[in-house]
Amino acid sequence: MTDLRFGVVGLGARSSLAQHAHKPGEGAEIVAVCDPVGKQRQQALETYPDATAYADHRELLDLKLDGVFLTTPDDLHEDPAIDFLRAGVAVFVEKPLAITTEGCDRVLQAAYETGTRLYVGHNMRHMPVIQQMRELIQAGAIGEVKAIWCRHFVGHGGDFYFKDWHADRSRTTSLLLQKGAHDIDVMHWLAGGYTTRANAMGGLVLYGGIEDREDRTGQRFSEFVSNDNWPPLEQKGLAPVMDVEDLSMANLKLDNGVFLTYEQCHFTPDYWRNYTVIGTHGRLENFGDTAGSVIKVWNSGRSGYRADADQTVEVKSEDRWHGGADPLLVAEFTTFVRDGGATLTSPVAARAAVAAGHAATTSLRNDGAAVDIPALHPELVAYFDRGQTRA
Repeated sequence: MTDLRFGVVGLGARSSLAQHAHKPGEGAEIVAVCDPVGKQRQQALETYPDATAYADHRELLDLKLDGVFLTTPDDLHEDPAIDFLRAGVAVFVEKPLAITTEGCDRVLQAAYETGTRLYVGHNMRHMPVIQQMRELIQAGAIGEVKAIWCRHFVGHGGDFYFKDWHADRSRTTSLLLQKGAHDIDVMHWLAGGYTTRANAMGGLVLYGGIEDREDRTGQRFSEFVSNDNWPPLEQKGLAPVMDVEDLSMANLKLDNGVFLTYEQCHFTPDYWRNYTVIGTHGRLENFGDTAGSVIKVWNSGRSGYRADADQTVEVKSEDRWHGGADPLLVAEFTTFVRDGGATLTSPVAARAAVAAGHAATTSLRNDGAAVDIPALHPELVAYFDRGQTRA
């Protein structure tokens, strides 16, 4: 089997995903790396010594690559993805697909017109806690899903999202979209529908009062992240441009009548996600989302508060790589590039997550007014639902 030739564009923290694909002689190899920052390129060459390095993604378009991992900042997903799709290079786009609904539609249209394979890195669909919750729902443990609530405690928010480009709405739209796209996609998947209307409220309620700022251009993620940065109001060196919300709450109505609530806070002491799924015959909830976590199900009858449950499922997960999801995600992409076929992730679902986050952000910044989401063209939906094949 000839090795697939892969490139990596954007060499920040998330570019480590590509290491799971780098197996020379076993099916795939990273042969090109790209980033405008020289230090990033040099460090990448230490990992991939036989690769060639470039400063501009357009230099990779004629290298006869089989695929590319696009792990750039969010505002640099849309145009490079379209460039590679038009060059016939299969594209792995790290989530979110783009930072606007319109941007997502442009990428999907390019994939449709060219027939080039498009894959979006929503790795949480491969996380054991999510898969086990979905299995319980599909097995009828709580009846028909009617509502899902997600509380996202972003304990490292000050380090991860308020010291670099993430804090600039021109580059992310909002953290309700950037960070929330993961959770919205999960809730869509568990509920079996997509958002049609959103409203939200929130604000920059804590980090906006911190005046200590620093331009971290050229710094790597590991240079400004530390568990010692506590309490939140004592953070130092926040981003020069900081105009996204650190607290947000969104209500979403789905096309199948299910209702979702998503809550995100970037200054909690703990860092994990809690999903509560309520159905016609019970509810389930996860406690923790990696190794050692459990999912509890209450479905035997009415009661007052009780910590025990009618069913407790231990999550069989790893502590690293998002619970073991990242290697599975990359393996699926590699297989998809080589053979095509159905995948657990979905470009249509990725667009739906961005559209919900985009609409919710628009609502948040307009005093909570409800915003309707434009439907994706049915022909595009059908194309991607068929595994990116023509009828």
